[in-house]
Amino acid sequence: MKKLINDPMNVVPEALEGMAKAHPDLIKVHFNPNFVYRADAPRPGKVAVISGGGSGHEPMHVGFVGYGMLDAACPGAVFTSPTPDQMYEAAKTVHGGAGILMIVKNYAGDVMNFDMAADLLRGEGFQVESVLIADDVAVESSLYSQGRRGTGTTVLAEKILGAAAERGYDLQRLAALGRRVAENGRSMGMALTSCTVPHVGKPTFELGEDEMEIGIGIHGEPGRYREPLKKADEIVERLMEPILNDLPFKAGDRVICMVNSMGGTPLSELYIVYRKVAEICEKSGIQIVRNLVGAYITSLEMAGTSITLLRADDEMLELWDHPVKTPALRWGM
Repeated sequence: MKKLINDPMNVVPEALEGMAKAHPDLIKVHFNPNFVYRADAPRPGKVAVISGGGSGHEPMHVGFVGYGMLDAACPGAVFTSPTPDQMYEAAKTVHGGAGILMIVKNYAGDVMNFDMAADLLRGEGFQVESVLIADDVAVESSLYSQGRRGTGTTVLAEKILGAAAERGYDLQRLAALGRRVAENGRSMGMALTSCTVPHVGKPTFELGEDEMEIGIGIHGEPGRYREPLKKADEIVERLMEPILNDLPFKAGDRVICMVNSMGGTPLSELYIVYRKVAEICEKSGIQIVRNLVGAYITSLEMAGTSITLLRADDEMLELWDHPVKTPALRWGM
């Protein structure tokens, strides 16, 4: 294992310390329990939007805390769900009096712990709603989830819902929008290599030099199948077919497209992937109206990519274009 770390057990707190020093104008970090929150929180009269999950997927979620996105994010240990006390304390810290919206990826630990935190908060009189993201078309359930895994649509939801909250949406309207985003997003990923969790010290799984895994999960969970390595265009076709057929997407749809690095894939290769995604969409009569290409939801240093399509309406697009200023995502400011 070769990593730029000190003690494997201190990776998360030391990374959070570094974030706090790098972005003091945008975020603050609370330790014990760990969470990242907006430097200007709480915002009176605004719904507080919070999310979280295991570390190792950066920039999601901690990199998306700031104006126009999340009010707080709770990082667990690497590939491990955060604990209920993290969500509870984070929510209380950023609550501005208009309620709390939790964006939750569909993994058993995340769902259980966010639910526990929500129950605690409701018991103290806070209004809390949750939006569950379950967009991975690769498998119907996994080692981590009951039902589909939550993946790339989470990033798009955090952007759209963060903008809506910034514009003054009330809690019920925000939750309804979030569920519409969740229903209209689909994702699928693949891996060329494994990754190494620091405190484990060895690869999560083994892939041969000439093998790839189609439908991999963001924690290294198995996908649909393993097969010999193909050219980029063939890989994109294998990912796009189940995505397009699942919703199903149809001619005339407008979509936000994210081509994402799993952590170890360079931008040049992502643009090769995006080129083929755009070609397939054009042939299907689907219009890509907004896009993200880069590393947004990763699996440490895993080489591979994921593709997310979100069928977007006018409201979603207007909110997508709303200014955002976070450590990892910025425009319009």
